[in-house]
Amino acid sequence: MKTRRARRREPRLDGPRPQIWELRLYVAGQTPRSLTAFANLQEICEGHLKDRYRIQVIDLLEKPQLSKGDQILAIPTLVRRLPGPVRKIIGDLSDTERVLIGLDLRPPPPSGRG
Repeated sequence: MKTRRARRREPRLDGPRPQIWELRLYVAGQTPRSLTAFANLQEICEGHLKDRYRIQVIDLLEKPQLSKGDQILAIPTLVRRLPGPVRKIIGDLSDTERVLIGLDLRPPPPSGRG
């Protein structure tokens, strides 16, 4: 009787990879509002996008020319670059529900109309 050897499975490199979310947070210095926005964004990402996100903080006091690319009119502003389409959320991101809906991580509540 022949015995079978269990083959060790190597991870597949051609399989689907989880989508990496590319987020840009535009701020102007380390103001309380900017720091709050960053802390709120990190908390949301850790809770809903664990290991699937990249945050780039852009300080417009240091590089004001970068505001033109994403058409930044107010700060702090969060821009979701990937997955598309591009989405923007203005403010300190303290309204978690609004941020989740804005990032398409949660569907908007049904409207009261019927």
